Amino acid sequence: MSNTGFQDSEDTELRQEQQFIDGLYARVDALRGHTEGSVTDALAQGNTPMQARLERDILVAERSGLLAALNAVDGSLCFGRIDLTSGISHHIGRIGLRTDDAERTPVLIDWRADVARPFYLATGHTPMGLRRRRHISTDGRRVAALHDEILDLGDATRTGHEDPSGDAVLLAALNSARTGRMGDIVQTIQAEQDEIIRAPHRGVLVVEGGPGTGKTAVALHRAAYLLYEHRELLAKRAVLIVGPNPAFLGYIGEVLPSLGETGVLLATVGELFPGVKATATDTREAAAVKGRADMADVLAAVVRDRQALPDPVIAIEHDREILMLDDDLVNMARERTRAAGLQHNAAREHFEGHILNTLTDMVAERIGTDPYDGSNLLDPSDITQIRDELAENPEVWSAIDQLWPRVTPQRLVADFLAAPEGYVGDEDAAAIRRPVTRAWTVADVPLLDEAAELLGEDDRVARARAERERENQVAYAQGVLDVSYASRTYEFDDKDEEDSEVLSAHDIIDAERFAERHEQDDHRSAAERAAADRTWAFGHIIVDEAQELSPMAWRLLMRRSPTRSMTLVGDPAQTAEPAGVGSWSGILQPYVEDRWEHARLGVNYRTPAEIMELAAAVVRAENPDFEPPSSVRSTGVRPWIRATDDLPGAVAKAVEELTPVEGRLAVIAPRELHRRLAARLDGVTAGAEPDLTHRVVLLDPRQAKGLEFDSVLVVEPGRYGTSDLYVALTRATQRLGVLHTGALPTALGSCR
Repeated sequence: MSNTGFQDSEDTELRQEQQFIDGLYARVDALRGHTEGSVTDALAQGNTPMQARLERDILVAERSGLLAALNAVDGSLCFGRIDLTSGISHHIGRIGLRTDDAERTPVLIDWRADVARPFYLATGHTPMGLRRRRHISTDGRRVAALHDEILDLGDATRTGHEDPSGDAVLLAALNSARTGRMGDIVQTIQAEQDEIIRAPHRGVLVVEGGPGTGKTAVALHRAAYLLYEHRELLAKRAVLIVGPNPAFLGYIGEVLPSLGETGVLLATVGELFPGVKATATDTREAAAVKGRADMADVLAAVVRDRQALPDPVIAIEHDREILMLDDDLVNMARERTRAAGLQHNAAREHFEGHILNTLTDMVAERIGTDPYDGSNLLDPSDITQIRDELAENPEVWSAIDQLWPRVTPQRLVADFLAAPEGYVGDEDAAAIRRPVTRAWTVADVPLLDEAAELLGEDDRVARARAERERENQVAYAQGVLDVSYASRTYEFDDKDEEDSEVLSAHDIIDAERFAERHEQDDHRSAAERAAADRTWAFGHIIVDEAQELSPMAWRLLMRRSPTRSMTLVGDPAQTAEPAGVGSWSGILQPYVEDRWEHARLGVNYRTPAEIMELAAAVVRAENPDFEPPSSVRSTGVRPWIRATDDLPGAVAKAVEELTPVEGRLAVIAPRELHRRLAARLDGVTAGAEPDLTHRVVLLDPRQAKGLEFDSVLVVEPGRYGTSDLYVALTRATQRLGVLHTGALPTALGSCR
């Protein structure tokens, strides 16, 4: 074939793909324009009922993910094509699109569909019925390049876009500049990742992998796949994704919307108790104590101590008499109440009944006993009257509040932390003691959740609150109907009597039914409702950096997953939190024993071999048998290590040296150095939640977990523990520098 002919063939392939992409975007623009246009037309009409109905429909569409998908696909709506040996071809993309005719023929295959699996799994050895796999690289809506892999070697057809290694698209993605936001990997999912993404959603799946193996990306794509495969179930119950810190959640926050999925709740453990936001920071010692499993027993003891006995008696004045409640009488009421097995606040009603009965017996015995034979002269109606009168005595309720008070989780935990002596040892008490008014920490949230489980809620209080809310809604509905009626009356004042017979809303619905309809009209997504409901049971939970969670945090999460449908992602070698369990069996044995699956990712896509060699040496200094994940690429740029006497100045100079033309740089340093370093770095603020989209960010090792940057500068590595240092050294995709004033860890010293 002549060069001209080859070029013509190449241009033809590009033109055909561009025409196909143009057609897809025309369909998407039409869908988007139709949806947005409907609202615009309604608003232009000024028709209030129509506005409300259409705005509601649009809200429902947004909640279902339709508009999110349409608005997020501009980057690469279609990214691949598979050509089968049968002659059939399928284009693969972020969402599925079909023709508008009766046949509803697929035009674009959703990457999660079974028919798309060969795009990710087929090899020359196992072609899965493919003769060719094509990666389509786009720049906006323009087809920029094609990369073809020939899987049927007997097929002599060539396009001029063949990629002999089949790795061009993957390596381009790995070498691209970072933006401060995680991108999806939908175009480059590898076979080992695909197996995990599509694993059954029932049960517990543990995904273990070292730095750079794509654990987080796999977990997020697994969430998208599960929502696609089990839409009806998970759309109702929602998916919860738990991350280690707010910066991490911001970093991953655009991945699922780019895949068309919005019905997911992203949260840290510190955000999983509605109404509480953890803003304070614990010491390592305090976090370790609060995270221990035996804190559940400690809090149970604290609750039991709220069920008090008189000291020594409580005197109640009633009808000019003094009634004495002593230890024996109250203890009998207390034990009978405890025997019911109810939570503290829910059991309060039982305790009230026992105390009222005890006091009623006292009064009845005093005023109704025959002095001659000791018989009781009162009939049941007299007893009932006595009990009712006692129930109206404020001193009775004051005594009950003293003996069995209603308690909120916040009050219980705050009081315990203010005076923990007697519940924990002296050293532990000193570590966790704090003023009642102090803000909550992340480690406090599992304690609050445990307290809520122990305390429960007096449903009479909830019923009374619900009744008040309903009365307000009915009153509001009545006001709306009254306005409607008044408006109708005014409208027909000057019209014929016949016209005035037209029915209005006031004629066909009353306020109570109107209020009921309003109650049922809840347009919040399942994720939004779940965020406000502590007792919500999620359809699936994904936990990133799972090895870091404390036993108490696991108790909280297991309550939110009664079906134990979970994906746990992490690396025990990176465990840094003092309360972290650190082993999968240690985490799971109390809940599912050995009924869990384990998958391991062994390929490092992020960290170049030169950097990984240095990081692995740090871990091998403590664990000679340690095997890191194998890096898929080498940059030829070795990390450097320098000593300095002027740390802030050296950091500022190194930042200038390492800052990429494109991409992001992280300075990872101990928290106590941040203020000094930030003073020398333009646009960097110490103490604030880092904005990862800035060119340069300042982090400590814990904040850097799960993140990646083009370049990384690690400061004072001698102050880190092994796991923190391992994390810090493995965040870079291109270049790594190390600065120190003090002694280096032995492993780094030998690598200088």
